[in-house]
Amino acid sequence: MQGCSRLAAKAIFAHVCEAMRDVASYSLEDDGKGGRLLRLSGVWLVSTLGSLDRELRTLEGPITRIDMSDMSDLDTVGAWIAWRLIRDHEAPVTGQSEEAHRLIEAVSGSKGTGDIRPPQPPLLQWVPDFVGRIVSNWGTGFVNMLDFLGELLFAIWQIIREPRRFRVKALVRQIELVGVTSLGIIALMSFLVGIVIAQQGAVQLRQFGAEIYTINLTGRLSMRELGVLMTSIMVAGRSGSAFAAQIGTMKLTEEVDAMRTIGVSPMEALVVPRVLAAMLMMPLLGFYSALVAIIGGAFLSTFALDIPFFTFLTRIQEVVPTHDMWVALIKGPVFGAIVALAGCYQGMQVKGNAEEVGLRTTAAVVQAIFMVIVLDAFFAIFFTEVGWG
Repeated sequence: MQGCSRLAAKAIFAHVCEAMRDVASYSLEDDGKGGRLLRLSGVWLVSTLGSLDRELRTLEGPITRIDMSDMSDLDTVGAWIAWRLIRDHEAPVTGQSEEAHRLIEAVSGSKGTGDIRPPQPPLLQWVPDFVGRIVSNWGTGFVNMLDFLGELLFAIWQIIREPRRFRVKALVRQIELVGVTSLGIIALMSFLVGIVIAQQGAVQLRQFGAEIYTINLTGRLSMRELGVLMTSIMVAGRSGSAFAAQIGTMKLTEEVDAMRTIGVSPMEALVVPRVLAAMLMMPLLGFYSALVAIIGGAFLSTFALDIPFFTFLTRIQEVVPTHDMWVALIKGPVFGAIVALAGCYQGMQVKGNAEEVGLRTTAAVVQAIFMVIVLDAFFAIFFTEVGWG
């Protein structure tokens, strides 16, 4: 056992010595003549230098000689640092190999005169250029979005002509991801929003002795606006971002190109099921969200307003008109299509590197939420004009 331990200790010592030779290091020694000897040792590569460059920049005092006999290897970065030491301290070099001598001579002859950073243009030139780029990118993005929408409509037309091309299993899977798995978080969010609406509404209406109208406020606001709107924002952050990340990763790993190579349309296989799933589930999720928000308002009213739970729900049926439900059901598929299109479009635009996936995922969520809020404002004006206000 002792023999094995000695062998293991020797092996560990040899490994440590080998590892020490694989890093860059230096030492300062007295040369016996009132000066100092700078000894460079180890492997001077860009991967091993680390913070050594910063330490060498702080060296002070007279360095009379630089010894490189213990340096086992170096690349152009190591050669540049060694040449900088030679230049700054004006010290002779000893012990350098032929390869080190050639590299140091090569880097010493390169004298860059360019700025590290490009010059900043004047403010009056920079601002219009920046704004112009944004406007140009908006125009390009709008054209690309129309092109993407045209491809989607063509893919749907192809499926209508040949129904066997429709991927039912993919649709069912996306329905599960968009709808079923989001029921819990939507219920929690809607329940709390319903409590907030009822509580804040009751505080304001109490000033006029009209607390009973909290039921009207909670019912109509939840059913007509907040139910489908909050659900759309939640689905955009949850499923819209997932669409962009999934398709973007497939673009990055060239799976989308492989699908085209084997004759499978990415629009039919990836985009159509996701868009249809979002359009089918959004009205149901919006209605579900509105019901849970009303239940949350009834729950608060039971304790804060002394309105019995079932009395609150019965009153809801009397004060909420049927067309409020139809307004939410009409807005649902439109919002679902917007969320899915934003996610799938941004995913299809990924190219280059993994950072692009994160940027496109963020853009998908921002675009979806922005368009949903804009369209909700449009729908509010439209339905008021047609008498469904």
